[in-house]
Amino acid sequence: MEIFVEVARLKSFSAAGRRLGLSRALVSKHILQLEERLDVRLLHRSTREVSLTDAGQAYLEPCSAAVLQAQEAARIVMQSGDELAGPLRIQAPSSFGSTWLADALARFSLPHPGLQPLLHVDDALLDPIEHGFDLTIRVGGIPDSRALAIRPLAPCRGILCASPAYLEKFGVPETPEALRAHRCLHFSHLTDGTAWRFARAGEQRVVRVDAAFTSNNGLVLHGAALQGMGIVYSTTFLAMRNLLDGTLVPVLTDWELPLNYLSALYPASRQPSPKVRRLIDFLLAEYQPVPPWDAALATIHAPSA
Repeated sequence: MEIFVEVARLKSFSAAGRRLGLSRALVSKHILQLEERLDVRLLHRSTREVSLTDAGQAYLEPCSAAVLQAQEAARIVMQSGDELAGPLRIQAPSSFGSTWLADALARFSLPHPGLQPLLHVDDALLDPIEHGFDLTIRVGGIPDSRALAIRPLAPCRGILCASPAYLEKFGVPETPEALRAHRCLHFSHLTDGTAWRFARAGEQRVVRVDAAFTSNNGLVLHGAALQGMGIVYSTTFLAMRNLLDGTLVPVLTDWELPLNYLSALYPASRQPSPKVRRLIDFLLAEYQPVPPWDAALATIHAPSA
């Protein structure tokens, strides 16, 4: 049943075999045995792709639920003590994953030599259930799905900043509207497109900027800002180190950008495994009540909690 679920999810005997550590021939053999036992054809085979038959589609949901229950039961028995072991599949945005989560995950894993963390960094909003992640970290972009449980970990504050060389050459914007005359480095995952929103003492302003450079990756935009290419729309967790060493300078700090949250997502259909539950607890202790990036920036009067 577990093999069938993986083949259905990945639409490939070979990919399912790699995921499960089995040969393609053995995967095919198990599927044939399952079809013989049920006396029904579950999969259409072609040279390019594997797809579900109507019977396979009907069988997939209860089969997936049974596999998840069996896996959860095994995890509970195997991890009833303090020792954590086995794979722990995590997905996170590339900016947060590389700047903060990788370090935290290493420290979390050190006391558990049997733990096998797999950190997949990707700025795409991947479905954690479809892609088989035990835990997904999101910066905003929370899906409206009853299939996922959500735990807020920390506030995620936006900030505008630029290199000293850029500001010396083009000047410091004094109002949000002044950004229209500046080169702006735009994060393409912002939900309002190139409309940047500002708030101050109950006043709201929306400025549609002319993006000089756009990327779906915050690290790419920071590299461009450090080269003096323009004013970057960033987050305090990503900008912190550059703001502290002066290679980037905050602008329009008397205005607030929309507040997002760093959140942990996991399947709601089952209780989180001990590995997932303890990692979430570890991250909460790391990032609350004030995340370390905001605590550090408080020393230079940047936005803090």
